[in-house]
Amino acid sequence: MSTVTQPLPAMTHAVTPEPQRGATVIGRKAFVEMIMGMPISLHVKAIDPERADIAAAAANAFATLRRVDDLFSMWRADSELRRLQAGAITPGECHEWQAEVLDLSLAAEEATDGLFTAWFAREAGRPSYDPTGLVKGWGVEQAAAHLRTVPGISFCLSAGGDMVVGVGRGMRGIAPTWRIGIEDPRGPGRIAATVELTQGAVATSGAAARGAHIVDPGTGERIARPGSTTVVGPDLMWADVWATAAYVDPAAARERLVATTHDYALTVL
Repeated sequence: MSTVTQPLPAMTHAVTPEPQRGATVIGRKAFVEMIMGMPISLHVKAIDPERADIAAAAANAFATLRRVDDLFSMWRADSELRRLQAGAITPGECHEWQAEVLDLSLAAEEATDGLFTAWFAREAGRPSYDPTGLVKGWGVEQAAAHLRTVPGISFCLSAGGDMVVGVGRGMRGIAPTWRIGIEDPRGPGRIAATVELTQGAVATSGAAARGAHIVDPGTGERIARPGSTTVVGPDLMWADVWATAAYVDPAAARERLVATTHDYALTVL
C-alpha cells in the first residue's frame, strides 16, 4: 500500500515509446506537478501536442488529483476524511467519493481474502480506517478519465511510478505502444523487465525504493523483505491492490488472483 508523505522514488518508469508502423501520433509533451506528496507526470503523444484542449485536459486531470488529496489525505488535518474521523463533519456532509472509496476498500479486502486492507490496528481501541493504499490508483483513474475524452491522443499518466496508459477518442487500433520499465529491486537504476501497453495500468510494490512501508494485515508488522511485485491490468486501482497483496504473500495472492480474475497478470521479482 502506498503512503504519500514525501516525494516517492519510482519503481516503474515510462521508457521512450516506440511508435507502431503507420501510427499517426508524432509529437510529445510532458506535464509534471507535485500532488499528494509525489511527482505526478503526464506524457501525451499527438500530431499537435500543443493543442489547447490537451492542455485543458491535463489541467483537469491534475485538478482532480488535487481534489482527491483534499478529500482523502491522511497527513493533512484539513482533509475531509481527517475532519470526518475527528467528528468535525458528519457522513452526510461528505463528498460522495467517500462512500465510493469505502465500498471499494471493502471489496478489495474481500477480493484479496484480507491480504489488502484499509483498516489497521491502533495501540488501543478499534482499527483505524486508512484507504491511502487504494486512493492513489483510484484517483489516477479518475484523472485519466479527462484524457480519454480528448481526440487523437495517447497518454501515460504516472503517480510515483504507478501508471495508467490510454488513448483518447479516435485512437483505438492506431495508438503507439508505451514501453514501461520495471526497476530491478536488487539493483536500483537497473531495468529488470519491460511491459508494452497501448491501454492499461502497471503497479509495483516493494520495499527497495521506499523502505518497509507495507503492513502485513495478518501480523500488523511492516514487510522489509527483498524483491518486488508488479501487476498489469485494465485498472490502476485494482493493479495496485493486487500488487500490494502479492508483496504481502506472493503465493497466496497469485492463487487468489487466478481464482478471482483473468484480467490481471502478476510478476514477482
